[in-house]
Amino acid sequence: MIEKTILIVDDTVTNLDILSDLLCEYDVIEATNGKDALEIVEEDSINLILLDIMMPEMDGYEVCEKLQSNPKTKNIPIIFITAKTDEASIVKAYDIGGADYVTKPFLPKELLSRVKKELQIQDMMDELKLLASTDPMTKLYNRRYFSKIALHTLDLAKREKKPLSLIMLDIDKFKNVNDTYGHSVGDEVIIHLANEMKSNQRKSDISARFGGEEFLILLPNTDIDGAKVVAQNLRKAVESAKIIYDGKNTLHYTISLGVSQMDLDTNQTIEDGIKLADDALYEAKESGRNRVCTQ
Repeated sequence: MIEKTILIVDDTVTNLDILSDLLCEYDVIEATNGKDALEIVEEDSINLILLDIMMPEMDGYEVCEKLQSNPKTKNIPIIFITAKTDEASIVKAYDIGGADYVTKPFLPKELLSRVKKELQIQDMMDELKLLASTDPMTKLYNRRYFSKIALHTLDLAKREKKPLSLIMLDIDKFKNVNDTYGHSVGDEVIIHLANEMKSNQRKSDISARFGGEEFLILLPNTDIDGAKVVAQNLRKAVESAKIIYDGKNTLHYTISLGVSQMDLDTNQTIEDGIKLADDALYEAKESGRNRVCTQ
């Protein structure tokens, strides 16, 4: 299990020591003021924040509001821990985005229970986001999410005037694979290809399952020549690989790929770029398969 990181923000060192000891099963980071806390969340990956309200210079409410206004940190759950017990303070804490509110002095077991609850909720939300954005079989992005992120990537390419290319690919004679070996082996081939795509792509590349045995790769800051190199490397990796099925038999397969580059000086859309890559893929199929063509 991935270790969770909790940020504790309190201007009293004794309180920090008590909370750190109590939360020893987690990775704990401490901050004694709001300014330091805001700097920490920019630099570290934080899963949960325990936040005091009464602090000098910047109180917990202001820290929470700043966290909520930052897209990078707005989804980090915040548990307020404070000596303020009046209804107005509690209501305000929830109104500005607090996930929970614990009053001092607190019961250690109760606080631990609330921390675990918020981390469990966060895990559930992350899982739901993952399910909404990825293809369940390959764990690549799904078509819907790819379209969304591609729009943002195209806008960024236009602003920065950096090339943007696309690769469309599919498995050669995939119907024959299903007919000959069965759909379960066909699924293994799809998963194998997805893993090869992950292994051969750069960190900035965006891969997706477009549908069935068709896949897309979006390549930021890459012209068509660079994209063709990526496509050829992937084609060769697949061609040289073998899939073991039923524990003893082996299967080889190939892919065909079409490459296009977005024209950033026109009103060309992502859909236009995909169409060009699809046309190039059709050419690769028609000219013999197991090859890369450009458009």
